[in-house]
Amino acid sequence: MRVLIDTTFTRRAPHSGTAIYIERLCEALQASGDVELIRVANPARKLPAGGGLGSVANAARDLLWSAVQVPQLARAAHATVVHHPLPALAPNIGGAQVVTVHDLAFEVMPEAFDANYRRYTAFAHRTAARRAAMVIAVSDSTAAEIKGVWGVPEQRIVVARHGPGQQLKVTRRKKAPTHYLYVGDDEPRKDLPTLLAGYAEYRAAAAKPLPLVLAGQFRFDYDTAGVSVEPKVSPERLAQLHAGAAALVHAAKHEGFGMTLLEAMSAGTPVIAARSYAVQEVCGEAALYFAQAERSELAGHLAQLADSPERRAELAAAGKARAGQFSWAQSARAHIDAYSLASEMQTFGHR
Repeated sequence: MRVLIDTTFTRRAPHSGTAIYIERLCEALQASGDVELIRVANPARKLPAGGGLGSVANAARDLLWSAVQVPQLARAAHATVVHHPLPALAPNIGGAQVVTVHDLAFEVMPEAFDANYRRYTAFAHRTAARRAAMVIAVSDSTAAEIKGVWGVPEQRIVVARHGPGQQLKVTRRKKAPTHYLYVGDDEPRKDLPTLLAGYAEYRAAAAKPLPLVLAGQFRFDYDTAGVSVEPKVSPERLAQLHAGAAALVHAAKHEGFGMTLLEAMSAGTPVIAARSYAVQEVCGEAALYFAQAERSELAGHLAQLADSPERRAELAAAGKARAGQFSWAQSARAHIDAYSLASEMQTFGHR
């Protein structure tokens, strides 16, 4: 089976969770030996422009790529299946199309997104999911939303959970933690205000509070007592941050999966997280949960873990055991099942 996969997003946002998903999935698919993988990417695609003429130009490049160039490449490669790691469709492609849906946050939390972005993305992604031969969901939670919100039939959805993100080489953890850690960005659904408010409450009450490190891309300067920002974090640096972390702290109100949480558990870092369906699906009983937007409950957990090496060790062990239930090899096998089903359906241009 010849599978053409569009890896353009790794050029657009090389450090994003979606880019990590594409890279690790491709590695696992190639290692499986069950598919002939053809990786293509739009060489003209620029980094996100943040609005204005640059964004218009990027949109034009995306349209030309999906409408003209991807079909040409797919036909030239005699691809059996074309996989779009983000929902998209290419016309006259000559093969079955499969899309991955990572989350429906823009549908279930519309207030957290720009109105124009939300309307366009909801329409484009919904249309692609409804017309694709098969839809890959990254969790049972996301699969339920695809079915319930978009009306995609259950028989056209395959759940393929991620493996544990990047391969972080945390070879030796520090004897005593030096900080708390957040990995991600500051988009509204991640609820940085609750994270920072909970941390501030913990810091005000603790005799020797641990600092908080925010690792990721941020639009604002978080000049808050005890908080530092590392905007460009290599895998090596991230491994160092995990080695000294008392816990990964995650306040998001909605997730499609929660790759950074699985990554943390795999690295032996305890997890403190806001309770949500996808996060609980990933972490099970191996995380310390707090109710969404409950900063005082979060502050209590921060205080507890800072002062309890026994509780940290217990959560670290439970997290490692939980992370062992996920792998990119398993994810690749589920993807291959989706490709096979799409090919068997022979629904090119499915409606």
